[in-house]
Amino acid sequence: MADDWKRRIDELHENLVRRDDPAAWVTEADAVEASYRYPDLLVRGPVFGVAAQERERPGEWRLLMPVISGTPQEARDGLNSHLWFRAKDETDDPRERRGLLDAVAVLETDPADEVEALGTRYRVVRADEFARRGPEGLEPPRPTDPEPLDRTWESQRNRTWTDVGQLIDPDREEGLMAGAMKLGLRTFCYAGGAFSDEMLRDAARAMGKYPEVALLPVGFSVVERHDGTWTTRGVLMPSPHDARRVLYDGLNEFWPLIYRLKEEDREAYGRAAKEFRAAGRTNDARVGGSLFRVCRIERAIRYGPDGPEPPRPSDTDQWGPMKLHPTMDDDGTIHHGSD
Repeated sequence: MADDWKRRIDELHENLVRRDDPAAWVTEADAVEASYRYPDLLVRGPVFGVAAQERERPGEWRLLMPVISGTPQEARDGLNSHLWFRAKDETDDPRERRGLLDAVAVLETDPADEVEALGTRYRVVRADEFARRGPEGLEPPRPTDPEPLDRTWESQRNRTWTDVGQLIDPDREEGLMAGAMKLGLRTFCYAGGAFSDEMLRDAARAMGKYPEVALLPVGFSVVERHDGTWTTRGVLMPSPHDARRVLYDGLNEFWPLIYRLKEEDREAYGRAAKEFRAAGRTNDARVGGSLFRVCRIERAIRYGPDGPEPPRPSDTDQWGPMKLHPTMDDDGTIHHGSD
């Protein structure tokens, strides 16, 4: 195993030298510095998305939806809606529509992690989230992490996730440090008292059944440190500025309402929000004894001979499958209010 690691690291290094890409070298230097400043990896837990394998490309799985859902059922519901709207808007062929609606019917009643429609396999896939930690706390965005061209502070519904359409490929060359991380994660397994026996067994089983690792584009989230403890305060975002906007909106509007803060505390949160926005690309905001930070989140999918890892038996759901949309006939007629 040690010889295999050395061989693969040497290959990654040779490829980096051969590319002679200044931007890649800067990104690599950034990653090396981060490995020293934030040497520890903390597991945040699993996230879920949807991948598809087309009949014409049996060896390829591409992400259909970003891997950001907190539960498997949330991803299943997303697939349910995707297939229903395809049946509604993307075909006039009754047979094609019926093929899509049959898959919808399965997802309405069964917590299925895989369905097939019109020759395409759809699978709910699982990834683990990791945050890096060092003496300064959790790692913020790096200078080389891409930012949107339009860094507006207004809330936006539609966000661009580079997950979508990406081939899940454990062999993709992503740089020396990313390659080293993938090699290290191959033997990663849950351990310790924070995990149930079932979770530990599932993790050990996954390491054997899905031995390879594919990395997803990095994401960003908001965390709060209070009394020495870090707590997540926002969902995963595709860019540092998207997460900064979550932090700004939380300080300025949402958190004072949710936590029913006193007037003086609301004013303190408002001042912190104003200062945070005025600073532009800063990643930290302080209110009283709390530090809020935009944090860098890495994600990894396990991969085996049959493709990406689906949810594990120990991955829990807060709700089950249900009917999300009205009944649709093969001709496209929609019956609102029907069972």
